Amino acid sequence: MKKSAFWLVSVMLIMSLFLAACSKETGTEKPEEKKEDDKKAAEIKPGGKVTFGYTQPFKGVLSYAYYEGQDDVNALQFMHEGLIATNDELQPEPNLAEWEFNEDNTVVTFKLKQGVKWHDGHELTAEDMEYAWYLIADPTYEGARFSNVAMIKGAQEYHDGKADKIEGIKLIDDYTIEVSVIEAQVNLLDNIWSIPEPKHYYGDISSKELPDSDQVRKNPIGVGPFKVKNIVAGEMIEFERYDDYWQGPAHLDGVVYKIIDGSLAQGLLQNGEIDVMLAPSDQWPQIKELANINPVTIDALSYSYIGIDQGRYDTKAKKVVMDNPKFSNKKLRHAMAHAIDRQAFVDAFRNGLGKPLNVPFPSVSWAKIDDSQINQYEYDPEKAKALLDEAGYKDVDGDGFREDPEGNPFTINFDAMAGTETAEARAQFVIQSWQEVGLNAKLNGGSLKDFNLFYDTIEADDPSVETFHGAWGLAADPDPAGIWLSTDKWNMWRWANEKSDELIKKGVQFPEDTSKDVTEYRKEVYAEWQKLVNDELPVIFFEQREDAWAINKRVGGVKVTPFNVDEFHLWHIVE
Repeated sequence: MKKSAFWLVSVMLIMSLFLAACSKETGTEKPEEKKEDDKKAAEIKPGGKVTFGYTQPFKGVLSYAYYEGQDDVNALQFMHEGLIATNDELQPEPNLAEWEFNEDNTVVTFKLKQGVKWHDGHELTAEDMEYAWYLIADPTYEGARFSNVAMIKGAQEYHDGKADKIEGIKLIDDYTIEVSVIEAQVNLLDNIWSIPEPKHYYGDISSKELPDSDQVRKNPIGVGPFKVKNIVAGEMIEFERYDDYWQGPAHLDGVVYKIIDGSLAQGLLQNGEIDVMLAPSDQWPQIKELANINPVTIDALSYSYIGIDQGRYDTKAKKVVMDNPKFSNKKLRHAMAHAIDRQAFVDAFRNGLGKPLNVPFPSVSWAKIDDSQINQYEYDPEKAKALLDEAGYKDVDGDGFREDPEGNPFTINFDAMAGTETAEARAQFVIQSWQEVGLNAKLNGGSLKDFNLFYDTIEADDPSVETFHGAWGLAADPDPAGIWLSTDKWNMWRWANEKSDELIKKGVQFPEDTSKDVTEYRKEVYAEWQKLVNDELPVIFFEQREDAWAINKRVGGVKVTPFNVDEFHLWHIVE
């Protein structure tokens, strides 16, 4: 199971997987398992195409180092891979490389497989991995992944323009690269960037210019089972089998990644125009009954939330600045949470696919704190009203809406995405919930935003953005770095807290008491962090999700994981 979207979302890359080890053992495939796989492969007749559907236009930034959302990951997953994969036990395993740590876990040496080829026929080398680290550490890099190279010795100095090379990277030979890190981390293999970029193909294009280059937008290459044949910007990408794929040619002739109107998903699946997709939850009762569909549900490492904007991201200082005091009163934030019946929302708009959540770890995470130790923020409009009264938000002029403690009009802008037939109703559910306790909430700009505009507006710190309904997909490890540190660009709610930063950094360190179990130690650290976040409530954690996948019965070999789908080279047409 290779890492998928919000591994890099998460994302994506945003949260990481506990590494029992930083040990030197990497493991190998058992001979009997390989024989069984070979036997199954021999029974599959190659050929045919599969259409993968998604409901939001893709930006077309087809490089893992620069992409921003699930829309582009859906394409990248078919065409590119990294040095490290994740197995069914949610632990790292070799993919394009094996690795070995030194005794104090501060140096890791990657040994790349030989004979792996880029889609243009050039061989993958250690220089391509070095190049990827340099791209992300470059002073002109504007993406969100610097945290994934920041642990390398000298990366910060290079990023700040104080050094002309990264001290901690050492090329040993064409297939071996050694990396020294600032300090040992228990989950280093999941935090460190492990996806190479084609140095020979990008040439002299700067890190800043690459995201808009033809090499990334029009003719991207990778080392995965399928290569790009044709791109219709924002609408469709046609992939064809890459016969020199390192694990052997894929079974399918190709895959079509197609953007559809989400409201039409049921009909398109029923007619066979779409073969595989994460089904819109509002259509799931009908989709799962379709005669030509295999329905698959799985608890997901993802959740939705309502972000409460408290500031902006200073791009020069590279940190969050909390300069928006409008929502600084904690009782106000608590009241906003108590005002929303989240279970009713899940039942009405997700057909029960999920349940309320009160911390940024879904229940499938090993680090999730017990609910008895945190505020559950149950639906309680009377408590919400009482909290607002205590905080000084009262209806002074008798119009039914509360003024702020100084007696000034108090309104709340709410942003949400378009894309499904119930999107408008979902947004109004939240808005009306706040209005019912006297908070004058309204849809920002009077309408929903499409996927790209929604995130562009938030990331740009548009002053009109105050609250917004977003979502994160996570990887297995609970490390919150990437979206929760005060230095993280993807800290969308612009919340900075010294104690939070301290605990996040502590959670990836080995315990001082070497006899202590690493997992138990991290559980204790993350329990303290969850209590802090649950109390401060910089975001309203909305619901943890259950993913519902619709897979046409004519398609076999599709592996569904808590992250996404996987093993694309094994997908095939069922005779």
